[in-house]
Amino acid sequence: MTTTPIAPDRRRFLGTAATATAFAALVASGCMARGNAGSAGATGTGGSAAPYGPLTPDPEGFLDLPEGFSYRVISRLGMAMDDGGTVPDRADGMGCFDLGNGEIALVRNHELQPRHDAGGPIAKGYGKRNGAFVPGGTTTIVLDAATLAVKRQFRSLGGTIRNCSGGVTPWGSWLTCEEAPTGPGQPYGEGLEQDHGWVFEVPASARGLVDAVPLKALGRFNHEAAVVDPATGIVYQTEDRDDSVLYRFLPKTPGRLAEGGRLQAMVVEGLRDTRNWNGTAMEVGKPYRVSWIDLDDVEAPKDDLRQRAAARGAALVARGEGLHMGENAVFACCTSGGAAQLGQILKLTPGLAGAPDTVELFFESRSKAQFDYGDNLTVAPSGHLIVCEDQYTDVVDNHIRGITPAGEAYSIARLRAQTELAGGCFSPDGKWLFVNVYSPAATLAITGPWAA
Repeated sequence: MTTTPIAPDRRRFLGTAATATAFAALVASGCMARGNAGSAGATGTGGSAAPYGPLTPDPEGFLDLPEGFSYRVISRLGMAMDDGGTVPDRADGMGCFDLGNGEIALVRNHELQPRHDAGGPIAKGYGKRNGAFVPGGTTTIVLDAATLAVKRQFRSLGGTIRNCSGGVTPWGSWLTCEEAPTGPGQPYGEGLEQDHGWVFEVPASARGLVDAVPLKALGRFNHEAAVVDPATGIVYQTEDRDDSVLYRFLPKTPGRLAEGGRLQAMVVEGLRDTRNWNGTAMEVGKPYRVSWIDLDDVEAPKDDLRQRAAARGAALVARGEGLHMGENAVFACCTSGGAAQLGQILKLTPGLAGAPDTVELFFESRSKAQFDYGDNLTVAPSGHLIVCEDQYTDVVDNHIRGITPAGEAYSIARLRAQTELAGGCFSPDGKWLFVNVYSPAATLAITGPWAA
């Protein structure tokens, strides 16, 4: 795989220019949950917090949207792909890329376990179970940028397990993360030939299966998401555990992750626990000074990296999941955080000109009407955060939620299927929100007045 060093320009945002401007406004606004939890506006049924108006029932009974919005299905489970396989199930994290020549690419994760159907034989990949490549990995969908017609789709990574989320890089690739620290002789590792729990890199320009090279220096743990600061090349990572920590990776050479680097964990001055489970310890909107500790034995054969980090002072995080990199700010969803255990969003601000990094509690959900187990997140051209829900209940009622710069949450979409929404990302022109339906897998494109 060939990559190029990234330019040291913090204003180079991972997305569209319009979205970058919107995100800068969002960061400046200091969005936070205020005393409006459970209001009509927060539920999306009216009021100033629902800028697009109430949701309208979908005649197809699939995805409710506000008036002026519509969706189309561009890929679904079982659809024939150009490599002879079919679209596999469990579509999760996803990134969107401008390929030039009027094409955009979606690189889509599939959170498949060894027992699941791969959608056809996998010719090459990373790990095998009982002699056959395990089915997790990524597929790539190449679209006509103007019409969204599918020009080709194919398997782009194979032989991995439970590819949950990840993140786009400034140099045009997708970091896909295994939420599966297992291997030979370990829990759930029966028949496996390799240790799993790594990050892999998939160029958006790939036209078939890439060489599956684990980026072991980024650590072995229950990976969720990753984002890259385009100014420094630092990679921030989350871990989906109740007792997780926030990681960052300092590459030896920005843009060349395979060359190695240092893995660190976040220490918050005066605060060992950001979860707020036992009362409010981390106040909304209050900045806390951050330092970072180097981690050793990052390949962690005992899957204890987070525990060793916490023992040395790293701050606990409640199920770190979705990550998004803005202009000088990293936003992280903590799915079960908060006093109500409905979810939090942390904002990490890297220091400039020698100033220390800071972290604050950007938002904490106080009611199911705001959001219930926020997972993947991105930002709209309007500057609103876009959060996909992933509830853990017998009957799920998952939404896409928006959070305004004023700190008010509202509904953008309601999924009628009994599964989660994931992988939200915008097209380069900001007109389309692409999002995955987890299972049965489908990839949707939603359009509407996103800039409003």
